[in-house]
Parts: sequence; structure tokens; C-alpha cells
Amino acid sequence: MLKQIPEFAIVGHPNEGKSSVVSTLSEDDSVRVSPVPGETTDCRAFPVLIDGREVIRFIDTPGFQNPRATLAWMRAYQGDDREMLHEFIRAHRDDPAMHDDCALLAPLAAGAGIIFVVDGSRPLRNMDKAEMEILRLTGRPRMAIINCKDENSSFLADWQNEFRKHFNAIRLFNANKATYSQRIALLQSLKAIDQDLEAVIESVIQAFSADWDNRRRQSAVLITAMLAESLRYQASAVCPPGTDEERLRAKLRREYTDFVTKRERIAHQQIRRLFKHNLFNLQLPEQSILQEDLFAAKTWQFLGLRDEDLIWAAAMSGAAAGVGIDVLTAGVSFGVFAAIGGLIGAAGAAFKGKELLSGSRLLGMKLDKQQLQVGPVTNIQLLYILLDRALLYFHHAANWAHGRRDHDSATAVTAEEKLGCTAAWRKEELLICDRFFKAVQKEDQAAQALAETELAGLLLAKLREQAASG
Repeated sequence: MLKQIPEFAIVGHPNEGKSSVVSTLSEDDSVRVSPVPGETTDCRAFPVLIDGREVIRFIDTPGFQNPRATLAWMRAYQGDDREMLHEFIRAHRDDPAMHDDCALLAPLAAGAGIIFVVDGSRPLRNMDKAEMEILRLTGRPRMAIINCKDENSSFLADWQNEFRKHFNAIRLFNANKATYSQRIALLQSLKAIDQDLEAVIESVIQAFSADWDNRRRQSAVLITAMLAESLRYQASAVCPPGTDEERLRAKLRREYTDFVTKRERIAHQQIRRLFKHNLFNLQLPEQSILQEDLFAAKTWQFLGLRDEDLIWAAAMSGAAAGVGIDVLTAGVSFGVFAAIGGLIGAAGAAFKGKELLSGSRLLGMKLDKQQLQVGPVTNIQLLYILLDRALLYFHHAANWAHGRRDHDSATAVTAEEKLGCTAAWRKEELLICDRFFKAVQKEDQAAQALAETELAGLLLAKLREQAASG
């Protein structure tokens, strides 16, 4: 009899990737993943909880220890087929040499379905055929997964041909790189291995889909809140006559950049937790633009809007005077805005050299009655830089498989792969960003709330687009 909460034992030969599959499917990075064969010696259940309710359960099992002896016993068994697994365990539970085999078969005897995992980069062996026959004889609903650890696919045809003799469904599945959509596709295949499983697995898929959409919604809200706090930041310091004004300005700038850097890091950590990355850091490769400091020249050169889009946004918004000027440098260039010099002139915002430095309002700073004030931000480009980095981090967190441990060789969205970032957004979407930017500069809380709701809605749509594109 099938259980109300579907339960699947992940079985196979040692060091075939079973634990990686369990970790990825259950979104649990506490699963012990090791290249050393035989690390898993006892079964451990990994429940998947959504809103505190268990919807499915995966069981990490030891690898087969003596498949030939196990198969020989099963073929010689003359009793009731429904009792075969229980009888095998009773007959061998005191034999240390059969410990792993008994542990592996225990969840199957209790009614679990089977997900059989093999490493498709190696050739098929007689021992593999023995393991497959054991699983067929259990009579449990079963799927075979070819865990593609590398690009070697020369043995796939042999595996697939043999699997068709023993399993109800077959899937290629890279546990180290599986995206959300690939995990859903695997669950869809599980529906086909037994008619009695269709309804319950469909309910699991619906729960997964709703949960992931909720994560996208929460991520959109978290990103919007981070942007609002970073852009409307204000501070002031007493600046009486005789004060080293430039030193004070530098201090206020440093405090602001520290604030934004910390606030961005908090938002990224919150997104990371939404996707259940709890134990391991989401290691970014060296080439990732997210490795760069938020206010580094490379970051501002690569992320954000293109010159022509900044000109268009300035013209449409009427905020041309602030476009392209680095609010955070106070005239000390990062070396990234030389290309935007023509843009400022084209937008009608020709501030130059000493004229800029002597103005009463300087890059978001102003001196008013011996008070030096900073903020809110006057440069809309910072909004797009923060947005791009948040979108890149979301993509990385949402698509980092929990079974993955190869942090040093990890690949992520890099400076050469900006698909989905703001430079590709439509003009009506950029106008939503502009309205948000203007609103956070004002003290009208109602206007701010409305603009934040509008931007969060746009971000949710963008995060859904990311998911749909893989």
C-alpha cells in the first residue's frame, strides 16, 4: 500500500552520486557528500517541508554490498513474494557482511519507491545488472537515474538499453547542476512509474511550484527593500568654519558606501536562506562580477544601463542633471565615467571641474547652515547597479544544486553573461525604475509605498522570466 506522504529510497552502488541526488532533490545541504566509497552505511530520511508540512521524503541508503549473493538468495526464495524483503532482512540481519544490503532494502520493505542511481560516465558491469534485477524482484515502483557527472556519454546507450528491461522510467540527471525546472521534470517522471502515485506526486509538484513562486515573491520584496533603504539614505555632520570639509565629506562617503555594501550583503544572505543554502557558502568563481566590490570600477563599467539608455532615461524622466555623475566619488573618479562625459552634455547636464566642486549641492551632498548633508542619492545608475547584482545573485542562489560541492571549479553568471540584467529591459520597465527612484528621494510615504509595490511587481515578473528560461 502506497503511503500518503510519498517516500523514495535512493539506491545504487557506492560512489555513484546517491547522496548528491538526495541533497539536490531534498534541498538539504547537510547530506554528507564524499568521493570516498561507502561513506553512507545507514539509511537516513530527508523530508521535504513546505510551510511546515512534509510533502515528500527521500531516503539516502548504503550502496549495494553483496548484490550477487543477494540476488542468488532472492532467486532461490520460495515464499510469498510480498514477504520476500522482510524474510531477507530477517535471514541476514545478524551477518555483518550483509549489513548494507539489509539497510538498503529496509525502506523498500516498508513501502518506499525506488530511485536507482548510476554514474553514466563508466561502462555497464555484470554487477550493475545484478543490482537492477534485485530491484525488479522487489516489485516496488522504480525509476533509474543516470547521474551524468561529466561530459562522457559514450556509455549512455548501453545503460538506457539495460534500464528499459528493469525500470518504469529513465532520466538523465546531473545532481551537481540540476536546476529547479529539471527537478520538477524528474518529479513529473515519477508520476509515470505507478498509477497510484499520480495524484500524490502531482500534489507534490503543485506544492513545489507554489513554494518556489513564493520564494520569488519574497526575493522581489527583499530586493526592493534593499534598494529603497540604500537610495534614500541620509546623514549629516556639523561643519563649522575651519573644519576640514573635504575630510568630512570623505568620511560621510565612506560611511555611506559601508552602509550600502552591508545592506546589499544582508539582502543576498536573505535570498540565500530562501533557497535553503544553510551550511555551505554559495562559492562564486573568480570571474564572477559579484566577486567585485560594489563600488569598484569594474562593477560600474560593466553593470547598469548603457550610455544610450541613460540618455533616454534622463530625457524621459527629467532627471538629466543627475545622470552619469558618480554620487559617491565627490569628484574623485573611479575611472569609469569618461565614456559618459558626452552623455551628460547630451542630456543637458553639463557640470564641469571646479564649477561642480564649488556648487552648493555636490553629488548628493550639500552644505547648509554649517551642516554637511549627504543623501538621498542623486545618481540613478546606482539603482541599476544594485538591481543587476541582485538579479545575478538570485540566479546563482536559485540554480545552485544542493548536492554540489565543487566550489573551486564552480561556474556562475559572470561579467560576460548579463542575460536578464537591466540593460536588456524594455523602456516601460525602465520607467517603473525611474518612478521608484524619484519616489524614494521624497518624503511622501504614500508615493514611496506605491512605487515600491510597482517595482516589486516588476521584479517578480523578471524572476519568473528567469525561471521560465531555465
